[in-house]
Amino acid sequence: MSTFTIFLVLIVVVAFLLIVVIMVQNPKGGGLSSSFGGGGTQQLGGVKKTTDFLDKSTWTLATLLLVLILVSNIAIDRGNAGVESKALDTDAQSTQPLPAVPTTNDTTTATPEDSAAE
Repeated sequence: MSTFTIFLVLIVVVAFLLIVVIMVQNPKGGGLSSSFGGGGTQQLGGVKKTTDFLDKSTWTLATLLLVLILVSNIAIDRGNAGVESKALDTDAQSTQPLPAVPTTNDTTTATPEDSAAE
């Protein structure tokens, strides 16, 4: 398993956790948590502490995701980093032969239409 693959797995896990944390948060309008019966009742640990934890974990996971994405760019295997594009290589373009263009001669080439007319 390459280093880049490990970074990809970590990025997917962090992105999934970030989605879950964002979906659990209570938006200003009441949102998802109030529809489950928690709208107005005091919960264990208090609503304020839960909001602070979710807010901090959102920022932490977002920062971790950004760092993992940037660091994974370093881990990409660039086996041919020193090789330039072959499209820019003028020597290779001049040495390749051109494809042969078939020439048509009316006296030697017979087409199906010609044989049907005879």
